Amino acid sequence: MFHQDLLTDILLRLPAKSLLRFKCVSKHWLSLISSPQFRRRRLRLASSGIILCQTTDLIHHTSVAGSHSDPPFTSLSFIGDSAGMKILQSSYGLLLCCSSLHKRGKRRSYYICNPSTQQFSTLPEADCENISKTIYGVYLTFDSSKLPDHYQVASVRSCSSPSSPSSNSFQIVTYSSKTRAWRISGSPFIAPDMVFDNGVLWNGSIHWISPTGDSFRFDTDQERLGTMPSLQSNEKWSNKRLRYFGESGGHLHLIEIYGSATQFYVFEMERDYSSWVPKYHVDIAAIIDAFPVMIRNYPDATDSVFYAFSLLFVKEDEEDSFLLLHVPGEFLLYNLRNGTFKKLGPISTEANVAFQIGCFHAYQFRETLADV
Repeated sequence: MFHQDLLTDILLRLPAKSLLRFKCVSKHWLSLISSPQFRRRRLRLASSGIILCQTTDLIHHTSVAGSHSDPPFTSLSFIGDSAGMKILQSSYGLLLCCSSLHKRGKRRSYYICNPSTQQFSTLPEADCENISKTIYGVYLTFDSSKLPDHYQVASVRSCSSPSSPSSNSFQIVTYSSKTRAWRISGSPFIAPDMVFDNGVLWNGSIHWISPTGDSFRFDTDQERLGTMPSLQSNEKWSNKRLRYFGESGGHLHLIEIYGSATQFYVFEMERDYSSWVPKYHVDIAAIIDAFPVMIRNYPDATDSVFYAFSLLFVKEDEEDSFLLLHVPGEFLLYNLRNGTFKKLGPISTEANVAFQIGCFHAYQFRETLADV
């Protein structure tokens, strides 16, 4: 029993690529590495990293802890989509991706992939009555620590029925990896002016922020739509910008910036949905001083400036609380607890790739052996 425990402890600390090879050592090793218990334990031990990518190309993978190691993957070319790939979401080691470019006469394809094992599955088209094939938003629900190798995909579609004749009527359809089929989930709902491509999964629900009206959440277990409070502000709607909306470490974060402010708050939603509370105060004045290239002038305006930067990721847990920013030519880590900042480090990229503001996306990633 001691040798079995020792072997397990050693294997748990190996990268996914090595474990895939070691499955061939013996039937015993194959059974051990493939077991749900092993996969759950390994997911808990796996360190989190951040992948930085452009629309179609993976740019960099960095460790949250600051350690340097070989990236778990450098490309999604194994999927073989000639239109290129776009990452939409990362969830416990699985990626939800889609074709990057539309081809005339061909619908965009959607994939669930495990880049660590280079496995992928193409999502079939949803064929549900009175449901449009037009996709307004799509979301992956996966947690192998609870249900190994089982995931769901929720998609927001427009719908038409006697009970919901409005042009703003929507319906959520859900795909299950168990049944390999889509089904209607919940009831139709009205959502004027809602943008569904900014959904965030947290607290068992998918959340959307509306620029003008009510913000919604959809409970994936209860299949029930609800609302959540908006961020209260005395600023005019035209003067505020939603700059970040995401989840980290069991926390739902939102950042709005008003005008050309150099100070703002990271807000966190209470778990009972009672309100947004200011969690961290951010002051980027020192960053602007260090990187004056951030200062830009509005066209045809006098004495009016703005600051070129993107907020890519908020990371919060017991050990770390930081904000990942992209300024022209650099990626920075801003410590939310003490206000200091540092360069993320050298980013390996093609020489012809310009570090344009707003063209990068960041996703948390940890290796998993889950099948798709």
